[in-house]
Amino acid sequence: MRRTEKLMEDWMFYKNGEKRPVDLPHTWNALDGQDGGDDYFRGVCIYEKQVPKPEFRENERVYLQFCGVNASANVIWNGKSICTHHNGYAAFRIDVTEEMKDINTLRVEVDNGKNRTVYPQRADFTFYGGIYRDVEFLIVPKIHFDLDYYGGEGIRVTTKVKEKTGIVHAKAYINMEDLEAHGLTTEFELLDAQGNRAGGAVGNEVVIKVPHARLWNGRKDPYLYRLFARLKRGEEVVDEIRVNCGIRTFSIDPKKGFFLNGVSYPLRGVSKHQDFKGIGNAVSHEQMENDMELIREVGANTIRLAHYQHDQYFYDLCDRYGMVVWAEIPYISEHMPEARENTYFQMKELIVQNFNHPSIITWGLSNEITISTKNRADMLDNHRKLQALVKKMDPTRPTTLACFAMCHPFHPVTKISDLVAWNLYLGWYVPGLFLNDWFMDFYHRKYPHRPLGYSEYGAEGMPNLHSSKPRRGDHSEEYQAKYHEYMLKCFDRHPFLWSTYVWNMFDFAADARDQGGEPGMNHKGLVTFDRKIKKDSFYIYKAWWSSEPFLHLCGKRYKYRSEEITEVTVYSNQREVSLYCNKKLVETKRGAHAFHFKVRLQEENHLEARSGILRDTAVIYKTKRPRPEYKVKKGKSQNWM
Repeated sequence: MRRTEKLMEDWMFYKNGEKRPVDLPHTWNALDGQDGGDDYFRGVCIYEKQVPKPEFRENERVYLQFCGVNASANVIWNGKSICTHHNGYAAFRIDVTEEMKDINTLRVEVDNGKNRTVYPQRADFTFYGGIYRDVEFLIVPKIHFDLDYYGGEGIRVTTKVKEKTGIVHAKAYINMEDLEAHGLTTEFELLDAQGNRAGGAVGNEVVIKVPHARLWNGRKDPYLYRLFARLKRGEEVVDEIRVNCGIRTFSIDPKKGFFLNGVSYPLRGVSKHQDFKGIGNAVSHEQMENDMELIREVGANTIRLAHYQHDQYFYDLCDRYGMVVWAEIPYISEHMPEARENTYFQMKELIVQNFNHPSIITWGLSNEITISTKNRADMLDNHRKLQALVKKMDPTRPTTLACFAMCHPFHPVTKISDLVAWNLYLGWYVPGLFLNDWFMDFYHRKYPHRPLGYSEYGAEGMPNLHSSKPRRGDHSEEYQAKYHEYMLKCFDRHPFLWSTYVWNMFDFAADARDQGGEPGMNHKGLVTFDRKIKKDSFYIYKAWWSSEPFLHLCGKRYKYRSEEITEVTVYSNQREVSLYCNKKLVETKRGAHAFHFKVRLQEENHLEARSGILRDTAVIYKTKRPRPEYKVKKGKSQNWM
């Protein structure tokens, strides 16, 4: 049967003529890719390891499997180049059985250097170089479910629901054509979450009907069946694989938004990059789990996994916890005619490797591609070919597009995908929060039959910067919260939006940036890069989206204030909130989500917010003058563009 053997330890790493030992996962840009200056190392580094021959039998094959190497990899096995791969975010594998010695030299030349043939090359995030996900031997029977097609797992599963019957359509791909001549059959078995048999069938392509199926119903009930595919010779199981199977249907109505299993299910969520402070993209499964817990806490029901294919483990978490997913390739910011084939290659790997995840409901063709595109005709042609490719590979899911703010609604690229969404920062990069309402109303009137979403929106907010009069561009925690208060109300006024995604759930590295006094960072996250601070804006979303009773008193980090009367904000999903100052009631307010109070400051102010048994406290002080450290420092402000 199948088994794996990890190859994570005792590598030698070579960079610029120097060498040192490292363990995987690893990136060489964990520090210089996060400190600003747009000068992090981009080029070729080498990883090398002596690999003993694993135990395997004559009737088995050994694959060398890489789960993520950014961006291009040349794999050299015992002095021979056996594979090149040009996609920094997808898995790939090579059969090394015939090349196996007792002791083998594995050398991987990794290149994240600038070029015109591999995406991404220009974007608002750091392109960390390295072997940053797992490397392992995958040992399988000689005859096995196919492993050589774009890194896929060898089976393809689609589901639908007819009345109360779940219908699972499964197809297997085997690395041998004539199974009957070798006495082989393919068998599928579907088990429920308790391990009970829910159905089964024999054949390479089967339909399994599940009466009264329990549906994968998003965060409300992310129920997963387990589908086993077995390659058998008589009663002997030759090869076996298993995948999670979520039975569900969905649809998008341009007037009413997203529907899951026939019921309105507005998609309101966050976008996510994969990196972490001081670690880069070489994150652990534990850190992914922690990210998911924070996303669940804020109450999101959907995630845009930007701007590339993420780790399989995180897609599994999305399946398990009911997060609806927008998945995409890093065809971003600039159309490069020389890289057209790379967009098709990356899209094929994305779809083949992720097809079976019930959480994924749309494939993203590109992001902000009109920022810098000199070859408009070629760019449009490439999008049409990508659209045709995706619809051929997966007719069950719609495509989508994330348009740049300056891409006008009439641009022909906005009409190619099935769905469309905009990255708009109205009220941050340009003045006028009201422009968001104007844009949504205008687009919906002009194109009433075209589903519209908000793929990005946000404002920078730093937990060390504060203002009693928050305004656009001050990078204060208060303005970020004020911005998001408006946007949540705005979305409530426009229920036809098929999805909305905060940019971003977490601060992330963008080495070309120098804004807010901390170079190398994008500070639009609801949570800081190290995941230690939930900004006040985190809690306005929790107030709107979460059903778990809570109350949060904002402004705890804004401790020293010079104004006579200050505004104190409380976020809660309760209907009534009272604020006390120095044990005296300031006011009791009824409302929803955001409660704003005026407090006349004394020298020392002990604040307490109450709602039923819920409590939260803060202490703030009256000062003679505003604290200069609360203001963003004037001077150089460099956007990534």
